[in-house]
Amino acid sequence: MNTQIRTAVVVTAIACLVLVGTLLVGIDTVAAGAKIIASTGFLAVAIFNGALQTTYGRVLLAGLTLSFAGDAFLIGETQHAFLAGLAAFLLAHLAYVAAFAVNGIKLRWLVGSALPVAGIAIGIAMWLAPHTPSELSIPVRLYTIVISGMVIAAFGTRGKGGSVLILVGALLFFMSDLSVAALRLVQTEFPTYVWGLPLYYAGQLCLALSVSQSRSH
Repeated sequence: MNTQIRTAVVVTAIACLVLVGTLLVGIDTVAAGAKIIASTGFLAVAIFNGALQTTYGRVLLAGLTLSFAGDAFLIGETQHAFLAGLAAFLLAHLAYVAAFAVNGIKLRWLVGSALPVAGIAIGIAMWLAPHTPSELSIPVRLYTIVISGMVIAAFGTRGKGGSVLILVGALLFFMSDLSVAALRLVQTEFPTYVWGLPLYYAGQLCLALSVSQSRSH
């Protein structure tokens, strides 16, 4: 890992900590800036790690860029901002699935992971259903299906010799989304972003770092 990559990782981590801290004390403008810096950080990690040199890297970078857009949209508190963020992240997950397919997927691992991941997704959907406004019901269900498919595809590419960073990144992203759902839909009293944001940025960094271990050209 060269100096540029290490610096981008450190900047992302520090910005994430500032983001969580400023959200806790209600300094929204600083939190917004910290979020943009942290999200720029994972883009920088991917680029410095050679994302533009491989097909896997370029497709993954498209997903990271869409995630950056989703982060920007979710700075807003309105339902329209939430829907825009949801759409951006849905497209990001589709880009990740495409990247994993480029990297190679082992069907046996894909099938073997489908049932347990689908079971977890159904449980999450049942948990969210009573708290989801009718106009958000279809988008939230669709998003749950897509992110579950992304995790299944990550297992599939791991079975084909893909980097463990891909699987770890996908799982961390999946878990971080539970915090967003709890905060935005269930509206829990505990600020779930305290654990959700670190998991999210750790997951994105894992995916960005996986670029150098890609099997594609």
